[in-house]
Amino acid sequence: MTEVRLRAEGVRLGYGDRVVVDDLDLDVVDGSITVIIGPNGCGKSTLLRALGRLLAPRSGAVLLDGKRIDRLPTKEVATVVGLLPQAPSAPEGLTVADLVSRGRQPHQRWYRQWSAGDEEAVSRALSLTGMDVHAERVVDELSGGQRQRAWISMTLAQDTSLLLLDEPITYLDLAHQVDVLDLVHRLHTERGTTVVMVLHDLNLAARYADTLVAMREGRIVAQGPPSEVLSEQLLSDVFDLDAKVLPDPVAGTPLVVPVSAHLSPDRG
Repeated sequence: MTEVRLRAEGVRLGYGDRVVVDDLDLDVVDGSITVIIGPNGCGKSTLLRALGRLLAPRSGAVLLDGKRIDRLPTKEVATVVGLLPQAPSAPEGLTVADLVSRGRQPHQRWYRQWSAGDEEAVSRALSLTGMDVHAERVVDELSGGQRQRAWISMTLAQDTSLLLLDEPITYLDLAHQVDVLDLVHRLHTERGTTVVMVLHDLNLAARYADTLVAMREGRIVAQGPPSEVLSEQLLSDVFDLDAKVLPDPVAGTPLVVPVSAHLSPDRG
């Protein structure tokens, strides 16, 4: 039987008077990589914030191991669920090493302060992302891509079994995008980490996801393996995109090729 540790049941989410997500159900299969796709403003990041306990549902519930996540202690949740939001910001003057060390805070107790295990977790996280050579640099002095990798390092140092990543490859060039997603995939395969990501790049989403969740206007319109979700009809319905879906010659996953008007033989 498929295990589900994190789920949303009939959640309604919003900000102020605006409802962004309404009556949404989602089961996150344990030990899988789930990627949420959809046009801007459809509720992807809002849903991820609710799954990570940063946004309380107006109705419905997010459950972690069968318990309402909003009723669990913050520190308890943070030892199980790691969340990297969009555009995080660090205090002025903070070094990369200090930032990554903050990922260990959920594991601290009054009777157990900084330990050799914490030091090892930070070193491992820095090494995995290639940020060990920048450990003593100030975060604000880094390039956009380096800064993103520093934040990913902090999330990895948290050493959780559930990892939520909101656009983790923003600001990265293509080579580093693949490096980061390869790293996430390695964590998934070697440690059994359950991953939920929001991605805009449909081809990378198809390549790395076990399950694709397509959203539009606050609702899930399709979910399942990439080969079943990414169809030309769905691209039209969800993204208003005219595109062809072909086999990726490297991975065999669906490859989205937009149809541009200027390439059409009928253009005049």
